[in-house]
Amino acid sequence: MTTIKEIKELLATVKELDNPLFLELEKDPRSGVQKEINKRKQAIQAELDEELRLETMLSYEKELYKQGLTLIAGVDEVGRGPLAGPVVAAAVILPKNSKIKGLNDSKKIPKKKHLEIYQAVQDQALAIGIGIMDNQVIDQVNIYETTKLAMKEAISQLSPQPEHLLIDAMKLELPISQTSIIKGDANSLSIAAASIVAKVTRDELMKEYDQQYPGYDFTANAGYGTAKHLEGLEKLGVTPIHRTSFEPVKTLVSTKKDK
Repeated sequence: MTTIKEIKELLATVKELDNPLFLELEKDPRSGVQKEINKRKQAIQAELDEELRLETMLSYEKELYKQGLTLIAGVDEVGRGPLAGPVVAAAVILPKNSKIKGLNDSKKIPKKKHLEIYQAVQDQALAIGIGIMDNQVIDQVNIYETTKLAMKEAISQLSPQPEHLLIDAMKLELPISQTSIIKGDANSLSIAAASIVAKVTRDELMKEYDQQYPGYDFTANAGYGTAKHLEGLEKLGVTPIHRTSFEPVKTLVSTKKDK
């Protein structure tokens, strides 16, 4: 009799839910065999669901493919809300019909998967550009304009240059045709790719800042105003990477000046 281990290995080769092997094995009375059948069916269904999700996330790209455009850059940023650190934007051109399993809005990807999917984007992308604008620029021109500057910087680094831009909820003053997509990082694979590149790049920068300015928990909070971060501000004061135009940093700076 075929062992359950052998059946498991056999099932691993099955890719379709209507494969006749399932019907054959369902006659086996062993509960272990039935368990393996259910596990494999669930795995196949999960793969089909993921394929459909990725296909749906390519809808904007596919409309552009129909127009003969293939060099499509997704553009996104991270770091608008933190009290410290830069805004980081990324622009990514993926190959036509490229699908990367697990790629999604970076906020929806489990933290432990970030580096793996980031690496998959690095491996597949035709071009990647990164724009970093520090807290001084943010304090000078405001966060919205700084985000635009970071995005433009990221796009300028792309080679080849894109024929069209898919941008997360933003319009840029550039001589390149573009589409602004609300919640773009959840609706376009190109933007999702830019989202994860920007996120991992910024997280790594904030880890370095945590070494430079200990006591604010930058590795964990990436500069956002968590309890530990606010505690650090209260005890240690404002660092050179804090955004002095953001509250409560602004008040801390003005209080210090008044003393």
